[in-house]
Amino acid sequence: MRTNTLFALLGAGVSMAAPIMNKRVTLDAAATAEAQVRDDTATRAFSNTAIKTSDGQCLSVTSGTGDFRENLVPVKIAKCDGSAGQKWDVITKGKHNDQAGTALFVSSLIQGCLNFDPRRQPGNQVLLFSCGGRADGEGKVTNSQLFTFDGKSNTIPLAPTNQAGTCLFSNNGQLDQQGCSGNAAQLFTIGDGAAAPAPPVDAPAPPADAPAPPASAPAPPANNGALPNGEKLTKLDAAATAEAQVRDDTATRAFSNAAIKTADGQCLSVISGTGDFRENLVPVNISPCDGSAGQKFDVITKGKHNDQAGTALIVSSLIQGCLNFDPRRQPGNQVLLFSCGGRADGEGAVTNSQLFTFDGKSTSTPLAPTNQAGTCLFNNNGQLDQQGCSNGANQLFTISA
Repeated sequence: MRTNTLFALLGAGVSMAAPIMNKRVTLDAAATAEAQVRDDTATRAFSNTAIKTSDGQCLSVTSGTGDFRENLVPVKIAKCDGSAGQKWDVITKGKHNDQAGTALFVSSLIQGCLNFDPRRQPGNQVLLFSCGGRADGEGKVTNSQLFTFDGKSNTIPLAPTNQAGTCLFSNNGQLDQQGCSGNAAQLFTIGDGAAAPAPPVDAPAPPADAPAPPASAPAPPANNGALPNGEKLTKLDAAATAEAQVRDDTATRAFSNAAIKTADGQCLSVISGTGDFRENLVPVNISPCDGSAGQKFDVITKGKHNDQAGTALIVSSLIQGCLNFDPRRQPGNQVLLFSCGGRADGEGAVTNSQLFTFDGKSTSTPLAPTNQAGTCLFNNNGQLDQQGCSNGANQLFTISA
């Protein structure tokens, strides 16, 4: 299933060398190498070339101005200078593009893809993100990164396929979006033909002036005993976590602080600190019930992140993250806690990957995500997995307040 990109992580720290309002972060070389991978198997219509606006300026990115994995990198419009940050590959077929008549626009420097997310604030909807739409580089194909392209033209509109009739344009030095009209302001020129495919670019080193991570970042809570499934504890960033995981005090809760039990009487369970530094991507395990805080959930039928009748959010009472189903991930790793609303930084509104069918009152219910019809979760040897709904007992979960 192709969906708009969901996941991303932000960093902090300011450098005067970056474009105005951009922030420098300390890059994690290993994480960046996993997230930003050059597709050497891809078909490139153009390589290592400039992309120019109708007034002759260039699309430009600066390494280190996104998050620690080089996701969420701002795409600016700047005077052309031939720098590496102004070079792009145009990919018509590859690991992250299986759609004829489309192209990925990939930074030759960073290897991230141009990504359009209409849920973000105007003027901040076009960013670089790991090709395939997964923050950790595990993504395959997402239509938020596919733009219409005939395979050969060098003067084109940038029309994202995830919002029909939308074209990008230069709005006072920023890439913005408006309805397609065919006017010159919406045309971009892919400059001076194709060069030979560039060699893979190593993950850039952190900027010399980038600040060290905050010394005050708290360690995750102590955990007694071995963590399940090879999980590891992560040092949490208190400020970033507070922004990403916010309790909705306005919400309507059908159940609060309730256990959610499988058909064999075990409990859904989360451990704080086993996701990322903002408490996103936290694994959801199935464990013997022990009444701990990590086994308590709220069931929200209406609120900031649920405006759909007949559905519910399943929210960790401890972490405040929402149960999130992503079928693009590997089986057995498709159900995780993520910031409610689907944005890593807490800015999300509503996403159907977190809405599960619910009648508003039943204590025995399937967990059927609304982003993949006919799918139900079940206990697969201690992990939440998915299969076609069958009304079988193994697909029923009991909410025990």
